[in-house]
Amino acid sequence: MLMPSIFGENLFDEFFNDFTRPSKSLMRYNTPTSNVMRTDIKETANGYELDIDLPGFKKSDVQAELKDGYLTISACTSKDEGDKDKDGQYIRRERYYGSCSRSFYVGEAVTQEDIKARFEDGILKVAVPKKEVKPEVEESKYIAIEG
Repeated sequence: MLMPSIFGENLFDEFFNDFTRPSKSLMRYNTPTSNVMRTDIKETANGYELDIDLPGFKKSDVQAELKDGYLTISACTSKDEGDKDKDGQYIRRERYYGSCSRSFYVGEAVTQEDIKARFEDGILKVAVPKKEVKPEVEESKYIAIEG
């Protein structure tokens, strides 16, 4: 029995179309994060603005950490166990459940207090200021030579 497709495609097309190319098929199904954490980075006069797409995540699911000059954004969401709800059984699930993270090098001069972030409408907006690394002046240390 063929079922009508809600998503505008046959339920079995993806399987049969990729039957001769299993590596492409496996690659696509094992990496559901292709649409997660897409990032736009804009350089301004004072710093950088990152707009990170996190569809389906809540503010409580998202964490930002600064360590050794790397800003790491992590997001984790879980699904309700079971394939049934009160109205019936799921035939297909396309929403993403799991965790993902992405790191950006912002420099070791940037501190945690310098970075500002806000989450609205599924987009994490992060502002990172530009900080110039001040080169350390190398001191010459002379050793006295007796003679």
